[in-house]
Amino acid sequence: MRTLFKSVITLLVLVYLSACREVYEPEVNQLDQRVLVVEGYLDSEGLKSELRLSKTSELGADSSPSPELGASVELISSSGATYPLVEEGDGLYVFQADISKENTYHLSIQLSNGEQVLSDPIQPILTPPILEAGFVKDEAGIEVFVNTQGDENADDFLWTYEETWIFLPRVRVTFIYKPGEGVVNRNDDERIDLCYKTVRNAGVLLETSSRFEDQVVFRQTIKEFEEGDPRMQKRYSILVSQKAIPQDAVEFWETLKRNSEDIGTVFSPLPSLIGGNLHFVVDENRPVIGQISIGVVQQSRIFIDREEILPWEIFTPEFDDCFIGTDTIRTSMYGQTFSSGAVLPARVVPGPMGPLGYFTTDRRCADCTLYADREKPAFWID
Repeated sequence: MRTLFKSVITLLVLVYLSACREVYEPEVNQLDQRVLVVEGYLDSEGLKSELRLSKTSELGADSSPSPELGASVELISSSGATYPLVEEGDGLYVFQADISKENTYHLSIQLSNGEQVLSDPIQPILTPPILEAGFVKDEAGIEVFVNTQGDENADDFLWTYEETWIFLPRVRVTFIYKPGEGVVNRNDDERIDLCYKTVRNAGVLLETSSRFEDQVVFRQTIKEFEEGDPRMQKRYSILVSQKAIPQDAVEFWETLKRNSEDIGTVFSPLPSLIGGNLHFVVDENRPVIGQISIGVVQQSRIFIDREEILPWEIFTPEFDDCFIGTDTIRTSMYGQTFSSGAVLPARVVPGPMGPLGYFTTDRRCADCTLYADREKPAFWID
């Protein structure tokens, strides 16, 4: 009884406090609400690298960061050579060059409004190779891991990854309705039953090799999957990128890691302002978020087939209400039923002289292009 009484009192106190709570809206200078964010790690040996420019969301906004368009970005060597980055749209700027490891570099960003951002001097780092990349399965699920070894020049590591998997809809549909033709078989260009979904990691994975004997980082966890994860419904791939970072970058990434774990995303909006190695040329006190490093990016790709991890039951509760209907849609009803595209012909209803019509399903249950891309990635191995 005493425990129950304490629980009731606690509940009443919480209700009272929540009823008295008022929304706190701090006064923030409008200029400070839209901060430039620079994301990227430039590979020094010719691997295509991406630099992303954006502005943080305003406080209280639900929108994502807005891309910074029309900027002029280049890498400037201490030898005087310049390497321009190519804008590809949506705030993305691409760098691809084999540069000297002996020189230092500055990243220069000229914004569309004429303002200039410049980085501190950057020294390229030779990232040690990934010694092993693999996965293990146990009763809890699957763990993707890497092994590596640091050295006197590369002690701190940052890992990123890109996942790609085959996305299969709940209902497989091989028919399509075409006005004037009726219901016909889909050709290869019209398939909607096999897609490929690609996602990049949003968190921050860090480790310091000097914490371990001989600087060997063993079984660094990259990604974990719980039993039933639908990404393993057929074939899954993960590309792991290993990047050595300088000591002065560790604090930035550790702060970013804490913030991203607190609010669920990396850059928008941040609960506290993070610095980095980039500054406005005219006003160095004006904030810029970003820590740019240059070095060799070591990569390893892992494929996981569902057959390798069986038994593995797939859980997709968002499609649990998907089914094939039992009402026959006859020829005279094709246009009325299928012309909007929201309902699809799913199964033939056979008759003595040919099809009597079709059973139907909702498009969201059968069209993988609503969630992923139909084009097979160039790296994909069947």
